[in-house]
Amino acid sequence: MTIRTDNRLLDGAPMQPLSCLQCGAAVGVRKASWHQTSIQWDSESVNACLERRAAAPGGGPNGEAFTGCAALSDSIRRAVLDGVVTVPDAGTEDGQE
Repeated sequence: MTIRTDNRLLDGAPMQPLSCLQCGAAVGVRKASWHQTSIQWDSESVNACLERRAAAPGGGPNGEAFTGCAALSDSIRRAVLDGVVTVPDAGTEDGQE
């Protein structure tokens, strides 16, 4: 069996450190485009996130899944607009060039 090389980070968009403007949770953020964001949490950021701690698990097979933090999403958007987090796709937020 041949192991396939993981090429997901070869597009020039590495994880970048970012702290939430509301709770200070420090995460790794990677933007591949305006519409795609990867967030890397560690145990400290999970415990610091107010929305994550307040979330109640839902039912079903993915009941423990956390769907996202609005405050962190706002912090990421602000960081992109301020040039702190880069977006390799040169398009605009609304998809227009």
